[in-house]
Amino acid sequence: MTPLTPVLTDTWDKDRSWSLETYVATADGYAGLRKALTMNPADIVTAVKESGLRGRGGAGFPTGLKWSFLPPDDGKPRYLVVNADESEPGTCKDIPLMMASPQHLVEGVAITSVAINCHHAFVYVRGEVLHVYRRLLNAVQEAYDAGYLGKNILGSGYDLDVTVHAGAGAYICGEETALLDSLEGRRGQPRLKPPFPAVEGLYARPTVVNNVESIASVPAIMRNGAAWFASMGTEKSQGMGLFSLSGHVTRPGQYEAPLGITLRELLDMAGGIREGHRIKFWTPGGSSTPMFTDAHLDVPLDYESVGAAKSMLGTRALQIFDETTCVVRAVSRWMDFYAHESCGKCTPCREGTFWLKQVLARVENGGGVDADIDLMVDLCDNILGRAFCALGDGATSPVTSSIELFRDEYQAHIDNHGCPFDPVRSALFDYTPKQRTGLLAGAAGGH
Repeated sequence: MTPLTPVLTDTWDKDRSWSLETYVATADGYAGLRKALTMNPADIVTAVKESGLRGRGGAGFPTGLKWSFLPPDDGKPRYLVVNADESEPGTCKDIPLMMASPQHLVEGVAITSVAINCHHAFVYVRGEVLHVYRRLLNAVQEAYDAGYLGKNILGSGYDLDVTVHAGAGAYICGEETALLDSLEGRRGQPRLKPPFPAVEGLYARPTVVNNVESIASVPAIMRNGAAWFASMGTEKSQGMGLFSLSGHVTRPGQYEAPLGITLRELLDMAGGIREGHRIKFWTPGGSSTPMFTDAHLDVPLDYESVGAAKSMLGTRALQIFDETTCVVRAVSRWMDFYAHESCGKCTPCREGTFWLKQVLARVENGGGVDADIDLMVDLCDNILGRAFCALGDGATSPVTSSIELFRDEYQAHIDNHGCPFDPVRSALFDYTPKQRTGLLAGAAGGH
C-alpha cells in the first residue's frame, strides 16, 4: 500500500484523458457543477472553507476565505482569474495537469464562478507552453459545445464565458497583480497593495486570483463533500496535492498524496536517489524556498511543519541533488534566473539580484575572497523584506540557506580558487593563480 491519493490525477492513465468524454465517463465529470448550480453561492463558499482547501500556488492562503473577501455584489462585473503562469524553477504540476486532464480545471472554473457570481473568467497560461495552451483552448470549446459554459449553463439561467490568455513568458507575471496588469495589456509589474485584487483587481473590479491546482480541486470537493477532503492531510494542511520530484531521483514525476507526507516516503515510491549516490540537498517548494538536507527527510510536507523547519512548502517542487552537485554552482544558476526575471520596478530586487549574481559567479569561477560570503549575506539582508513583491525575498532564500548549511563549500571555492567538484579546475589547484589563468584561457581557446 502507498499513501498516494489519485484525485486530480485519477484520469491521467485513461485513453484520451484530456477529452471531455473521458472526464465525464471516468471521473463523474461535471457532477460537481450540476450540484453547485442548485446551491446558494454562499453555501459553495462555505463548503470550500470547511474543506480546508488552501491555495496550491505557494502561499497556502485558505481558498474559501479568499473568495469571501469579495465585497457585496453591486450588479457590475466581477472576475475569476486562474494563474497558470507556472514558472518557478523545479515546479511542474499545473502544466501536466492541464495537459493530461484540463477538464478538472474547466469544471473548477465554472463552479468557482458560480460561487462568486462571476460571468467572465480568465485562464492566464504561459505562452511558451503552446501545446498546453492549445489543449486548454480545445477543452474550453468542448465545454461550450456540451453546454457547461456559455449562455444558460445546463438550463440554469447562469451565463459564463471563459477566456484562455497566453502570456509572454515573464516569471514576474506569476505574481497576481503583475499578472492582472499583463492581462490588461500593460507591462507585467506588481501593483501596490492595498487595494487588493478582491477589492480592485482586473479592470479595477473585484477579482479572485487562484492557482490552477486550487481551482481544479474544487469539483472533487463538490462531489464528495468538505468532510471527505478535510479527512486527508493534516489538521491545518488538509487535502491532497501534487508533489513534483525532479533531479537525481530514480523515477522523477508527479506524485499526488495527502499533505504531510515526507520526502522519505516519496523517495520510496520514486525508487530512491539514483543508484550509487546519496542525497546532499533538496528544495521543498522550488528554488525560492530555503533548501533542506538529508537531515530533513522526515519533515512532514505540510505548511506548518516545513515552516517550523525554517523553509516553505511553496509549490511542492522537490528538486533532489546528490553529492556530486556543487551547491555554489546550483545557487549561482538560480540567481542568474532571478536577476534575469526581476522586473526592475524596485531597487532592492533589481540591484540586489544583479550583485548577488556577480559575487556568486566570482566565487564559483575562482576569484572569490574571504569577505564575499559575508557580502552575500549582507546583500540578502538588504533585499529581504524591502522588495516590492515576493520575487526579491524568494531570490535570497537559496543564498542564505546554502551559506548556513554549506558555508565550508563556499570557503573551499575561495581557498582553492575554484570549484572542488570541477575535475579540470581541481587538477589546476597546484598551480599559481597566474598559471591557472593562462591554462584555463588556453583550454577555452582550444589550445
